[in-house]
Amino acid sequence: MEEHDVLHQELASALRFERGPAQPVPYARIHQAFEHHAAADPHAVAAEHQGTAITYGELNRRANRLAARLAATGVRPGDNVGLFVRRSIPMLVGLLATLKAGAAYVPQDIGVTPEEQLRHIIRTARTKVILTLAELADRIPVPEGHRLIAVDRETGSHHRPAPDFVPARAVAPDDGCYVLFTSGTTGRPNGVTVTHRNVCNILLTEPGSLGMGPGTRVSQILNIAFDMAAWEILGALGHGSTLVIRGKDIAEAVRTADVVIATPSVLSRVDPAGCTRVKAVAVAGEPCPRPLADRWAGICAFYNSCGPTETTIVNTMERHHPGKPLLTIGRPTPNNTVYVLDGRGRLCGPGETGEMWAGGDCVSAGYLDNPALNAERYAPDPFLGGGRMMFRTRDLGRWTADGELEHLGRTDDQVKIRGFRVELDAVSAVLESVPGCVRAATLKLDDRTLVSFVSGAGLSGAGVDPEAARAAVARALPYYCVPDAVHSLGALPLTGRGKIDKAALLSLALAGAVGAVGVVGAAS
Repeated sequence: MEEHDVLHQELASALRFERGPAQPVPYARIHQAFEHHAAADPHAVAAEHQGTAITYGELNRRANRLAARLAATGVRPGDNVGLFVRRSIPMLVGLLATLKAGAAYVPQDIGVTPEEQLRHIIRTARTKVILTLAELADRIPVPEGHRLIAVDRETGSHHRPAPDFVPARAVAPDDGCYVLFTSGTTGRPNGVTVTHRNVCNILLTEPGSLGMGPGTRVSQILNIAFDMAAWEILGALGHGSTLVIRGKDIAEAVRTADVVIATPSVLSRVDPAGCTRVKAVAVAGEPCPRPLADRWAGICAFYNSCGPTETTIVNTMERHHPGKPLLTIGRPTPNNTVYVLDGRGRLCGPGETGEMWAGGDCVSAGYLDNPALNAERYAPDPFLGGGRMMFRTRDLGRWTADGELEHLGRTDDQVKIRGFRVELDAVSAVLESVPGCVRAATLKLDDRTLVSFVSGAGLSGAGVDPEAARAAVARALPYYCVPDAVHSLGALPLTGRGKIDKAALLSLALAGAVGAVGVVGAAS
């Protein structure tokens, strides 16, 4: 026991940059923060969507009524409730009602999720109740014994006000807040349970709160099944802000907001010149091109962030300034840690590349019904000890001399070309520095062939010279990193979660649908 204590003290003393600041968290359950603002200013506007608005007081009343209905159907703390909807105000009612009932919401955008995937999610999350909208009800494969509730038919303002709802058992900080399904290596999405403790820690502390508060407007532009949508929704409602739920026009919602949260691919489609109201922007989900960061950092507080779903939205953030030598992902967020470890599990020093592991209050409760994957990706944290866990992110990184993290791609983005190891994101980063290039993606076709896709500022990708792009890579990286072809697209296709759709690009390349300088229309 003494030897273990000495080892733990030595490990703890070795931490220099790895620990985020210790900050108190004002609430242990995220819906309590919402309820505070609903009581403090019930007439404040909680959300707007396509000309319709709802106040904090009315949203709280509707959520209470629906929470009582959920409890009457048997929903208890610790359960999971499907939230299969489209962007709308009833979506917020269903989300908050689920949290009030003590359950975790399982969000899916019914407009883009295939039926077979919905069946898998229902089965894996073991839901018994599914919340939806009346117009979408016939698109949901409801298993026998399940209850399907159309939120927009249950919570209209014509009902009498309901008293505050109290669940049968108090909701614990380590109860699930939401369950998100990430892409799995087997083709089956993996469900990740994220707790109230996890969510409150990132959303209710700085810098994750992004200056949200009463009177500020927060855009809601992302797919609800993406964890960054929880940053938008729960962040806004937990701070008394107004959530601006977009229609078809993303830019319109962004232009009227003070706070914007997006992937770089989504943000690249918005002109910052027309966004004079925006005060803070945070990006995550994929590497951010330096030119994009510089453009937005010139007009507002711009945060480059990083973190997989399993570490609760983001677990590193850094405010970027155009004059900074490097665009980094910053430092650990409050009450969290990041370890850069070598192949033997030892801490890497500044300048040494290793794999990032995340610890602290960001570490989620794990995968549903997948003990093998839990054992592979979660491990006891030897640095914090005390039974705490850490998560293997599969992101490569290194500390700068002043304690910021450089993101160097993912371990699964390292490929072998002609026997040499190539980091695909490094190639794309060079391409994104070429004048006229807005976004880039690089893929491996076979053991000898790399192919890149670029999108330019013009509607047809004009302004990106493929040969000039290849020459830029040749100047910056070894010869084996130079793509054999650069395809110019009007816009790179995106997944439903706003990230570059590399599978779609690979299909294009393998099908020979584009030539070395071919131009195809923008993908939706």
